Amino acid sequence: MKKYYVVWQGAKTGIFSSWDECKQYVIGIPGAKYRSFSSKEEAEQAFSSGPMANCTKKNKTYSTNYVEESICVDAACSGNPGWMEYRGVHTKTGEQLFHVGPMIGTNNIGEFLAIVHGLAWLQQQNKNWPIYSDSVTAIKWVKGKKANTTLDRIAETERVWQLIERAEAWLRTHRYTNEIMKWETEQWGEIKADFGRK
Repeated sequence: MKKYYVVWQGAKTGIFSSWDECKQYVIGIPGAKYRSFSSKEEAEQAFSSGPMANCTKKNKTYSTNYVEESICVDAACSGNPGWMEYRGVHTKTGEQLFHVGPMIGTNNIGEFLAIVHGLAWLQQQNKNWPIYSDSVTAIKWVKGKKANTTLDRIAETERVWQLIERAEAWLRTHRYTNEIMKWETEQWGEIKADFGRK
């Protein structure tokens, strides 16, 4: 399905008929405001009515540019469950800030542990950066302060279970102001912490 892209704020504003054209005016531009529409008529109406009328939190197709001074986290898992590892990188430079694993677990657990590890790391560094994750499930678990996993607790998974309990305890006993944000893969490409194994 063809889409039309409206840019209200960016290096160039207007209506563009492809993402390849649109992205050069919004990616890396602080405060960029843009959104995709399924018809040219909708796009024209939206462009004239402005971003406030068209950009709400409920509208998932709208996104501002990502914050470069932030942490991106990701996990990789071979099998489910299987050998899992996770890491966090500085979004702007790609520098790896932490890496844990491999150990037996699941991808969702790895994503959850990565976010909590990132929160703890930022608190130690006294940084109020946001954290990006591409896992809706992990973000939900962190906000609920509990990893809602069905992974069996056996000898092979004991290490990951100890990390889960430690992460849940940290969430219960620490307050943080860092935003945990969804990485918009469709607009920005693979998350910066991606292990590149897809």
